[in-house]
Amino acid sequence: TDMVMPEMGGRELAQAVAARQKDIRVLYMSGYTADEVFRQALPSARNRFLQKPFAPDDLTAKVREILDVDDYNAE
Repeated sequence: TDMVMPEMGGRELAQAVAARQKDIRVLYMSGYTADEVFRQALPSARNRFLQKPFAPDDLTAKVREILDVDDYNAE
């Protein structure tokens, strides 16, 4: 999810989905710095951040990384 969207930000979207799906993995994307995003994001070892702009290969690598998170050690 993008951190800045109309009507609902990335954090709010992630919270709404997490209320229904506890083991959600979130890939935050933003043109803002990672420090700013993580101050706003839901803290979890399952979450990742991708700085915009990014190349398709960077997106592929982050998706693979987030899918490979060990659920037993994620929290």
